[in-house]
Amino acid sequence: MLPGTVRAPDGSERIGVFGGTFDPVHVAHIVAAVEARRALALDRVVLVPAGDPWQKRGSVTAPAADRLAMVRAATDGIEGLEVSPLEVERDGPSYTYQTLEALSAPDRRLFLIVGADVAATMHSWVGIERLPGLATLVVVDRAGDQPADGELPPGWPGERVSIPRLDVSSTELRARAARGWPLHGLVPPGAVRIIAERGLYRGDAGAGVG
Repeated sequence: MLPGTVRAPDGSERIGVFGGTFDPVHVAHIVAAVEARRALALDRVVLVPAGDPWQKRGSVTAPAADRLAMVRAATDGIEGLEVSPLEVERDGPSYTYQTLEALSAPDRRLFLIVGADVAATMHSWVGIERLPGLATLVVVDRAGDQPADGELPPGWPGERVSIPRLDVSSTELRARAARGWPLHGLVPPGAVRIIAERGLYRGDAGAGVG
């Protein structure tokens, strides 16, 4: 049982699992985790930074240990959110089905939280056929967006959660950091501190983070 988890009336834990590269983590990630927890009455949401995101090889900038540190700092003090180093500590590519299998337990119900853009590409995941038996799918849509129909395995239980529209992307944030532009208000304060202390996302000219 995860620390601080409150059991549901049927004795099971309702645990959200929210994976990603988090390169860097930003406020929309945190809002998605918090809102999914509220909307679905989850006991906890576990954020799982990818160790070796095999589908994004060559495009991930910060090392896994730094991305893990950023997510830990970003969620510090937020009730109901915790961070797992499971994929960072695992050797080899990060496969979601392995993470869900590791987190599964007879008295635990898992909810896999993904953005609508990710849901539309999940058919390409390794082990996708195993996921419906491991977790309920939770697709997070931004308010005002038209829900996308992803190619998902038949019979996969699912939920949709709408969050406030926050047009923030990790790609744009990396570009801002490389220019030395401030990230405050877009990236949680703890993660901004990690980025500055470790000199992450600096451009060729060595620009820092404001």
